[in-house]
Amino acid sequence: MVTFHVVTLFPESLDSYLNASIVKRARENGQIMVKFYNPRDFVVPKKGKGNNDEKVLTYADRRVDDRPYGGGPGMVIEALPVIKAIEKAVGRKMRVAISRKKVQIVFFNPGGVAFSTGIADRLKKFIDIVLVCGRYEGIDARIKKAFPMVDISIGEYTLTGGELPAMVLIDAITRRLPGVLGDDLSVEESRIASHDVYTRPEAFEYKGIKYRVPKILLTGHHKNIDEWKLKGKNIGKK
Repeated sequence: MVTFHVVTLFPESLDSYLNASIVKRARENGQIMVKFYNPRDFVVPKKGKGNNDEKVLTYADRRVDDRPYGGGPGMVIEALPVIKAIEKAVGRKMRVAISRKKVQIVFFNPGGVAFSTGIADRLKKFIDIVLVCGRYEGIDARIKKAFPMVDISIGEYTLTGGELPAMVLIDAITRRLPGVLGDDLSVEESRIASHDVYTRPEAFEYKGIKYRVPKILLTGHHKNIDEWKLKGKNIGKK
């Protein structure tokens, strides 16, 4: 079983995707587990108010961001709460050589290595995968000195936070785990698959135009069909 440890300020933002379709089924079948760690829970309260021994924490007590050194707009998430969240997730395993080899910590960074099928296949071999989700202007880079981690990007664009990249990795890795899709041939990369697919009916009409399935798919000639699929996949590739 692979356990995804998601370090995020907004764990609720992943709820809908994790509770649907293949990922939901993989969780229910015990093939993956997803745990959340909110850096706000690891802040030492500076102040609070309440009656007797009961302390009511305010937003200021759980605040994890501050102004960046060197100037600039926005706020940066402090390193220590994130470090403590990672420690809670895999700290014990990171202190043992044998178990440390089965842990991978991922830091989402637009300048990181581009995520790919190959990376997903490598990551699926780990037992514990920590996904560190930034927000605002990012996270204090000193977290990467406290724990070894790999910088990964899902594209050359900027997102509001690391939660969407986390979901991309969880999905891509989960569907590659043995038994998750039921039939391993359902993983497109393990078979010859075209980017364009068709189903019944063989033909239909819309606004006076007939749309038909490509004739070659109706021939039953598997060799020619596979060649057609490969040709379609290679269009646009250098």
